[in-house]
This record gives sequence, C-alpha cells and structure tokens, in this order.
Amino acid sequence: MKEKYILEKRIEKGDFNKGGEASSKLKDLLRKLGVDSAVIRKTAIVTYELEMNIIIHSEGGWIRAAISREGIQIFAADDGPGIADLEKAFQPGYSTASDQVREMGFGAGLGLVNIKNYSDELKVDTKTGVGTKIRAIIHLV
Repeated sequence: MKEKYILEKRIEKGDFNKGGEASSKLKDLLRKLGVDSAVIRKTAIVTYELEMNIIIHSEGGWIRAAISREGIQIFAADDGPGIADLEKAFQPGYSTASDQVREMGFGAGLGLVNIKNYSDELKVDTKTGVGTKIRAIIHLV
C-alpha cells in the first residue's frame, strides 16, 4: 500500500498557544481510522515532542505524518540551529532551552528521549546552523 499523508502542519517558532495541535489532530485522525489505542498514544507522544522541539529550539518548521499498512511515519524538519551534540541531546535531563522556556514548564530535556522511547525506528539528521530533520516510525504490524 502506498503511503497516504494524513497530516501536514507548519509549526511556528515560539507559538506555545498552538503547541500540541498537530499531535491532537493526528490522534483524532488515527482514532477515526480505527488504529489501536496503544499505537495512537505512542504516536501522539512522539508527535507532541517533535512539535514542541520545533517551537522551543528552532526558527520554525513543519510536521508531516503518513500511514501505511506497516506503520505511521512522522517527519519533522526545522530551520536552524541544529543539534550541536546529538549524543548529549539523547541524555535524560539535558536541555538547551532558555530559562524563560523552562519557567513556562517546558525544556526538561526529555523530548528526544521520549521520541526515541516511543518510536520503533528513529533517524535524526542534524547540521549545526542549518536545522534538523527527524523521521520516527511506529509499527502497526
């Protein structure tokens, strides 16, 4: 079965008011398609963390989700600054979020950790000063 894009959403830098919209829309669509609730939960967590990372750490970007018989693919891409130390970024508690973002309750250093933990496959392509592209896959079979 060919992939079918079920969600494409532009994410704006610093737009905390719209944070979570993409993950909520995707969750609703998957529910309507009859996807298992455990898969929906994993997908929502991954999508939310990707969305918030774009809001917190980049100049903006987008999220796109596709579904096939095999699984759900979530693509995220942003414009700069990239992740300077990818290995460190996967350590629980490590964060480059500003104090202001942390005071708002975000930036605890668990975004990439949660994305990795709830994805069945994960690929991160990042370049300092350019941006980050992430593909997370959650299997259906």
